[in-house]
Amino acid sequence: MNFKDELLQSIQTMIEKSVANCKKDHTYQSVIKKVTPRGYVVLDESGNERTVPCCIPGLELKAMQRVWLKEPAGKLAELHICGVADNEIKKF
Repeated sequence: MNFKDELLQSIQTMIEKSVANCKKDHTYQSVIKKVTPRGYVVLDESGNERTVPCCIPGLELKAMQRVWLKEPAGKLAELHICGVADNEIKKF
């Protein structure tokens, strides 16, 4: 292996490690399946039901309402409702 190939391989390895360790907020739409005393039952991005809180004070949500969910820094345990989505589906 020559010097250029070794250098490129090293850079590629560093990039792959950096990307693997990258944690960022992820926001996506979902729907409230039901309301419980513990919180709102929603579907996460993989289709699993999760009971989550709403971070908007004084907002009452109801079943079948579309909402925005935020997963901070890839921590699924901290998933919460961060907004209300339009009920209208937009086509691009």
